Amino acid sequence: MSNFASSFVDFDIPNWFASEHLSGMLRGIEKEGLRVTPDGFLAQTPHPTKLGSKLTHPYITTDYSESLLELITDPKSSPKETLNMLRQLHLLVYKGMPEDELMWPLSMPCMLSSKDEDIPLADYGSSNTGKLKTLYRSGLGVRYGRRMQTIAGLHYNLSFGDELFGAWQGQTPTAQSLTLTEFKNDKYLGLIRNFKRLTSLVLYLLGASPSVCPCFVSGIEHDLELFNDSTYYKPTATSLRMGKLGYTNSVQEHLDIRYNNLPEYVKGLRRAIQTPHESFEKLGLDDENGNPIQINDHILQIENEYYSPIRPKQIAMSGESPTEALERRGIAYVEFRAIDLDPYSDIGIRLSSACFLEVMALYCLLSDSPELLPEEEEALAINLERVVNEGRRENLQILNNGAEQSLESWMLMHLNRMQPLAALLDAHHGGNDYRAAVALMQGKAGHSESTISAQVNSDSKRLGSLWQLVFTLAQQHRDSLLQQTLSPNTQAKYEVLAEKSILQQAEMEAAETEDFMDFLQQYR
Repeated sequence: MSNFASSFVDFDIPNWFASEHLSGMLRGIEKEGLRVTPDGFLAQTPHPTKLGSKLTHPYITTDYSESLLELITDPKSSPKETLNMLRQLHLLVYKGMPEDELMWPLSMPCMLSSKDEDIPLADYGSSNTGKLKTLYRSGLGVRYGRRMQTIAGLHYNLSFGDELFGAWQGQTPTAQSLTLTEFKNDKYLGLIRNFKRLTSLVLYLLGASPSVCPCFVSGIEHDLELFNDSTYYKPTATSLRMGKLGYTNSVQEHLDIRYNNLPEYVKGLRRAIQTPHESFEKLGLDDENGNPIQINDHILQIENEYYSPIRPKQIAMSGESPTEALERRGIAYVEFRAIDLDPYSDIGIRLSSACFLEVMALYCLLSDSPELLPEEEEALAINLERVVNEGRRENLQILNNGAEQSLESWMLMHLNRMQPLAALLDAHHGGNDYRAAVALMQGKAGHSESTISAQVNSDSKRLGSLWQLVFTLAQQHRDSLLQQTLSPNTQAKYEVLAEKSILQQAEMEAAETEDFMDFLQQYR
């Protein structure tokens, strides 16, 4: 069995690699956040008109629910630029939302109704494309319940420039017969396999969901402890969002979608989309009135239904599926998905976290990456569950190469090896943000009380409940953001974009000629 230490043994920066190879690196963020009312309940208002059309706006849309905002930045050449644009989008949202609404800064929702139907599906209008997006969300609700779909997260998207891959391929005799796209696919998949090997590290350092409000676990079996009548928690948990209570489901546990080569990955995803599942067949495709309730009864309705801590991505053209885009043009970037919202940041992520993720991504890219097979995946799943539920427990052990090792020593080993890469990133960007980020994470690895998850538990106890803590933070973030301003040019640019997006949706709907049921039948 290959083991998740073997990839990183005696890691050395390759001789050919230098800071100038980082010049083509780009990063972008997709950040979700629930709109809530002044009493903390999920907002029932429609997506604010001032924010434009959620179907066609390039930066401001919704995820699962009408109340679950999703903010998307452009790819930027530095993390500071990316966070600056994310801040602009937050400011626009607060200027466009009803005055009394807040953006919930925690991944886990609070104050949800016990009725699933009280969580409104995102409504994308009357075009067939819009109706299909809503139907997909309906399907997620009937399959897994709407409550799970209100969990918010942050995706960090990262790509490296062709100059890096070209230099690397030139130094790799066995790669001379490959196209540059094939070589990039191979290296991006190596990064993905290594990130999966290190996901537990991310959950310990950036996890921010050690507790939940009672509404989230109402009516379901769980083993959380009652902190008080308004908070359930696990004393040493890190990221319940990434465990059994969060974005996981038993149906997908045994899909065996692998990341060893791109055709294998595409084939695995397509197999899941084309394979009916007994429990989803029992739900039926339509309700008693003949209205569709899910796109199909297969293991996955569409490719995006597959939950994974990291995904290979290519920008899809109109009418193109994600796997078709990958097949035709290769991997353009990777999407890191195992990231909780940081409730202490008014935009959901701190610069130190962004810089750490980039150092870690470079470490995963440049390290050897043996094939990831089911036996190792099982060990990684055991480790992930341990870190989710008790990652801050003193002397917690994880599996490494078939033996038990302390989580702390394992984390510090990897963080120490990342230090030279942080120095290279600082040399490229100037300053010391990357080295400071790794040093901060080393401190957290050795002192669990300094992690975000520990801070959430501590402050929840101090203020009386998780809800009181997060509601207080939400108000502080709103006040802080509304004290900031956009330049007149930036404000005008976003206003034009919002108006244009509404016109685009209207044009799509006016041009629609095909009946939706015919469209759906063809899609199925």
